[in-house]
Amino acid sequence: MSAGSAQPSDVRVTVERTAVIVEDDPDVRDLLDVVLTQAGFATATAGSGLEGVELVRRTDPLVTTLDVSLPDIDGFEVCRRIRTVSDTYVVMLTARTDEIDALMGLDAGADDYQTKPFRPRELRARIEAMLRRPRRPVLPAAPLPAPAPVVGLAAAALSDTIVSDGLVVDVAGRTVVVEGRAVHLTRSEFDLLAALGGTPGRVLSKDALVRVLWGDEYDTGTRVADPDRRSVEVHMANLRRKLGDDPSEPRWIRTVRGVGYRFDHPS
Repeated sequence: MSAGSAQPSDVRVTVERTAVIVEDDPDVRDLLDVVLTQAGFATATAGSGLEGVELVRRTDPLVTTLDVSLPDIDGFEVCRRIRTVSDTYVVMLTARTDEIDALMGLDAGADDYQTKPFRPRELRARIEAMLRRPRRPVLPAAPLPAPAPVVGLAAAALSDTIVSDGLVVDVAGRTVVVEGRAVHLTRSEFDLLAALGGTPGRVLSKDALVRVLWGDEYDTGTRVADPDRRSVEVHMANLRRKLGDDPSEPRWIRTVRGVGYRFDHPS
């Protein structure tokens, strides 16, 4: 049952599967409440951006759905503020169909972006796919010494660690270090890096990387759309920027035009 925007203090934060709905349209808010409640979530709702940020701060929900067009501040700014207080999974919802809006949402820290009208079953499937990915954020690690050279290998997957030319990726610990410097990545950026680094020399298509972000068990019959591929490009651009990997002279991640990306052995 929804806690409602009028009674945020009644939210039960001890429930394992909780969801916050930030939506100013009461009809859409009620629909999302039904969808998430049927999916096993205890829900709480907010009708404005500022109220939504505060509700997320106090309840730290597992999932947050976020409308882009809100009466006070837009959903992109709400998402950025949420990211400073919570690692909740964020799904942005909007009636806008412009691709730039999807890219802005992902760049603000959203995990997924859905246009209205949305299909309840697909929304539930995408949320369940997100939940199969680790919720723990990729936190900065203490600086590590540069790894010792790996004889005979330019890149090596040692247990759950990827080592390549000054880059150390601890897959299990979800930490990344470049030349002894800890690098903070989002979940999506880390998942892409781990997928590419785990298969060095192999080209992974954008469609394959979209499904990495959706989750391994996501319904493979669902069509990958152009905005999904563009979201991979945005995440990849942010990943390269944080790693200091110049696309024109790549050190680790090379673009294979018309196909996808490859994690290269350094020369």
